[in-house]
Amino acid sequence: MSPPAVADTDLVRACFRQPVERTPVWFMRQAGRSLPEYRAARGTGSILSAIGDAALAAELTLQPVRRYGVDAAILFSDIVVPAHAIGFGVDIEPGRGPVVAQPFRSHRDLERLRPLDPDTDAPYVAETVRLVARELAGSGVALIGFAGAPFTVASYLIEGGPSRTFSKVKALMHAEPGLWGGLMDRLTALSVASLRSQIMAGVQAVQLFDSWAGSLSPDEYTRFVLPATRAVFAGIADLAVPSILFGVGNGELLGLMGTAGSDVVGVDWRVPLHVARRRIGPDHAVQGNLDPALCVAPWPVVEQAAREVLASGAADGSGTGHIFNLGHGVLPDADIGILGAVVDLVHAEGARP
Repeated sequence: MSPPAVADTDLVRACFRQPVERTPVWFMRQAGRSLPEYRAARGTGSILSAIGDAALAAELTLQPVRRYGVDAAILFSDIVVPAHAIGFGVDIEPGRGPVVAQPFRSHRDLERLRPLDPDTDAPYVAETVRLVARELAGSGVALIGFAGAPFTVASYLIEGGPSRTFSKVKALMHAEPGLWGGLMDRLTALSVASLRSQIMAGVQAVQLFDSWAGSLSPDEYTRFVLPATRAVFAGIADLAVPSILFGVGNGELLGLMGTAGSDVVGVDWRVPLHVARRRIGPDHAVQGNLDPALCVAPWPVVEQAAREVLASGAADGSGTGHIFNLGHGVLPDADIGILGAVVDLVHAEGARP
């Protein structure tokens, strides 16, 4: 069975560094607590329950498109859904994030990471994709699917929750490289199975979140992480949808991330896009990178910063190959009026070919 045809949208063209009508823009975490309609629809229940309700998840995916006029919707889900779906014991704690009742510690824990069957274990994900894809058909708005990169998912499974030091992760990868390799193999398979299912259901681009890769040195990233990341992209290459690789605090890793196999590399707010392009290489589009903290500032501040991002993104002279985004996710206290104004500015002033 072949995947659905990839729609010809500005987002998809920008990923492939093709000419665009206007610079595409979307925001990581654009669906979330910053939106009153999100809070009203989601209520106070578990986020995993909301993800498991395809109709609700589709509505939450579409809300930012209606609110902001962004060029892409991103699937309402979470990077730990595959691990949760196979019964590893992952939950998402309000105000904290993913937590694991019994963290990964030994070779015995590899047995808890069985292969994912998306149709049986998490059918609601593909159903959400199909619902949103039908709603967006012919609109020019792309639907982005995503998965967690093996390292970032591993960080939650090993640490038992969010971490600032990643000490348990680094201790395991250095002290037990064989066990680490087995863990990476299993998490790679989870990511590939999830992404392939989303693509077959109708997403038109995918993003691999390696949010915490910036905690690693270039040597650690090369030895312990990059092979698995490459394997994820290789595992979906035959489906021919554009792919994005994103991390935070990854300025020293951008050159290595440019070898992972994605079409686009996301850049956080710490590195100007024209500098990032030099590090990543000429064969990739870039995504980013307005500082999300600025979205609580007065409009003149944000306006200037957004124009600087546009100028930096177009600095290679091509007028394409740039997807405007934040350098990380929308903050809960972001001014939604400011975000809407950013979309309007990018559409009005974004670089043309």
